[in-house]
Amino acid sequence: QVQLRDSGGGLVHTGDSLRLSCVVSGRNFESLNMGWFRQAPGNEREFVAAISWRDGRTYYDDSMKGRFTISRDNAKGTVYLQMNSLKPEDTAVYYCAAEAPLGVVVPSNLPHDYDYWGQGTQVTVSS
Repeated sequence: QVQLRDSGGGLVHTGDSLRLSCVVSGRNFESLNMGWFRQAPGNEREFVAAISWRDGRTYYDDSMKGRFTISRDNAKGTVYLQMNSLKPEDTAVYYCAAEAPLGVVVPSNLPHDYDYWGQGTQVTVSS
């Protein structure tokens, strides 16, 4: 019943910023851990960031180097990924995902643990 709609991707230049959005419907947004993953051609889907529904703590893959920030707006049922200082290596399809935890506090970084997915939005960073 949960539906995710992600958007905000596009073509940018090295050093630019981009903000991705994911609108959640069909479930109590406050009870979902939300995450962002990305997948480049020929690569496995990799974890980018997540935010806990319980305490709002955020988690990032070390490779993001502090350039990315995940946040959520409960009133709007939306999760965001702010991406700064973009590099060509960030080029990928970005997916938002929702995890319905059963007493889990820390969001998972494994795609298999997430229950719902957006369609993906393409981010391309030119050099």
